[in-house]
Amino acid sequence: MMEPSIGRIVHYTLNAIDVARINELRKQREILANTAETGQVYPMLIVRTWGETPESAVNGQVFLDGDDVLWVTSRSVGEGPGHYAWPVVKR
Repeated sequence: MMEPSIGRIVHYTLNAIDVARINELRKQREILANTAETGQVYPMLIVRTWGETPESAVNGQVFLDGDDVLWVTSRSVGEGPGHYAWPVVKR
């Protein structure tokens, strides 16, 4: 398992709270973009780590399908909504 570090790009899966925040902010700011849905996966840039182990939590900027981003904090590696995962290299 890889150790998270600042500047790395990982895959982040949106959870229901993320989706509600994204869609509400898009509505308020009149941002034209596809509707966010729970379970969608987007690239996330790690901007802070909370530890020096492979299981360390991170903060990051999630790059959405629109001209906006989502700030997430204290997210852990894992599967499913609310977690990040290392990209799988396809050959």
